[in-house]
Amino acid sequence: MDKTITFITSNKKKLEEVIHILGPNMPYKLQALDLDLPELQGETEYIVTEKCRLASLKVDGPVLVEDTSLCFNALGGMPGPYIKWFQDKIGLEGLNNLLMAYTDKRAVAKCIFAYKNCKEEQTHLFTGNVYGSIVEPRGSLKFGWDPIFLPDGYSQTFAEMDSEAKNEISHRYKALQLVKDFLQS
Repeated sequence: MDKTITFITSNKKKLEEVIHILGPNMPYKLQALDLDLPELQGETEYIVTEKCRLASLKVDGPVLVEDTSLCFNALGGMPGPYIKWFQDKIGLEGLNNLLMAYTDKRAVAKCIFAYKNCKEEQTHLFTGNVYGSIVEPRGSLKFGWDPIFLPDGYSQTFAEMDSEAKNEISHRYKALQLVKDFLQS
């Protein structure tokens, strides 16, 4: 059975990464759709669940949505799900400077995917976390906050890693492995 899942995103790089991580043996086809959903506020789990619910009301069939957070320990988990807006306003240097007054530079990169088979069914959440530290920007500037996140146990930021290395350890990879296991079961 050829089943299509609508992945709600306007980010072509994210779509490419998701398709690459899920691999060629997925029994589902992934199609992207750029839906104009409200900018929700709250904890990441609430945001992604609500985004999935709203998307399922507009899409006939299975939907997949994703929300990524970068949570600074010293700031009680902020900027968290608002990382994109923080980065847009203050840039990578500004994000790094937020921790200037703190000795704790630890952070968690968090990715949550939400899947809903149809609007009547429950939402399933899949979370991947990578622990690390915030550092001065290093590496390619092509993908979000990757230049300032140094995962524990590595000497390269996400931005300094080639895509294969990053995709084997990233928060998105970890969450997508759970999605893949769920869809194949």
